[in-house]
Amino acid sequence: MGELQPGQHLDETELATRFGVSRTPIRETLIQLESMGLVVIRPRRGAIVAELGPQQLVEMFEVMSELEATCGRLAARRMTPEEQQVLLAAHEACKVAVEAQEPDEYYYRNEAFHEAIYAGAHNSFLFEQTRGLYRRLRPYRRLQLRVRNRIGHSYSEHEGVVQAILAGDGEKAAELLRGHVMIQGQRFSDLMASLPQLTKSAA
Repeated sequence: MGELQPGQHLDETELATRFGVSRTPIRETLIQLESMGLVVIRPRRGAIVAELGPQQLVEMFEVMSELEATCGRLAARRMTPEEQQVLLAAHEACKVAVEAQEPDEYYYRNEAFHEAIYAGAHNSFLFEQTRGLYRRLRPYRRLQLRVRNRIGHSYSEHEGVVQAILAGDGEKAAELLRGHVMIQGQRFSDLMASLPQLTKSAA
């Protein structure tokens, strides 16, 4: 996951060879991904990984922030002691990545941290919806972590979320997660300024 960048061309023959199947299931999969908004199929020019415009990106992060806030609120009420330990372990792994100044490692540990919260909400529908949108926004969330000092700030924000969840304070957890995920102000400006890097890496 996350190997294909927005705007990247998807060659049916190459994908069929890569996965050891005929072009028919590849074509059917691309059609399904198009219905999910993940792929754009252009007549006579083939398919590309969908790119998001600034307005759509803001709208999706807005929904993402509310989904995560709901997960945090429910997790604070419903997490088992064992799940709290999983969350703490994920938080510690993020700390190790911050101290090593490894943004790519932090990206993967950060994903595990958020998924621990989704799971702790004990709502399978919410889990699937939140994780699905998280995956769609992966390239952009990863790009955010490359902004100067962002991983340090991200880890600090995680600390507040963890303490709120362990204290059973659902409203505080929701508030902190909403602010953690939402892109606005300087964070939005930084992301927009970084988008050309994403396009370049897909070339």
